[in-house]
Amino acid sequence: MISRVEKALESGYAAALEAVVAGFGADSGTLHLLGTDGHLHLEAATGGIPKPVLDIVRVVPVGKGMAGLAVSRRAPVTSCNIQTDASGDVRPGALSTGLEGAIVVPVFRGETAAGALGIANRSPRDFTREEEDLLIEAGRRIGAARAGMK
Repeated sequence: MISRVEKALESGYAAALEAVVAGFGADSGTLHLLGTDGHLHLEAATGGIPKPVLDIVRVVPVGKGMAGLAVSRRAPVTSCNIQTDASGDVRPGALSTGLEGAIVVPVFRGETAAGALGIANRSPRDFTREEEDLLIEAGRRIGAARAGMK
């Protein structure tokens, strides 16, 4: 799967995100990158996420929601079912996505958390440690991609 992500990066972030989503058999995904303002900015999103939710997640503060928490913690944030999650990690707006099993990992550029890569399924899903590691590696490849890519 990593080689597919690297190949897809030649066409941009959206193509790389599609390769990640397909590689994990997920239903949707998002990619946020850290902007110069210190917030996460939505760089790519797959279908299946309602427009009102996309509007909410266009800019995400570090430390808020699953994407912001993944960056601030420098670690994966997961939920077997975001519809019933009681951890406090899932923001109320996520309920309107209709998605359930979700994971967001930090995107690293070197050792710096420079973004967040998330995928989700329409059914409950627990992600294995191996899947977490593979998604983090995909995020590392995306993070190493040239600046300014869309």
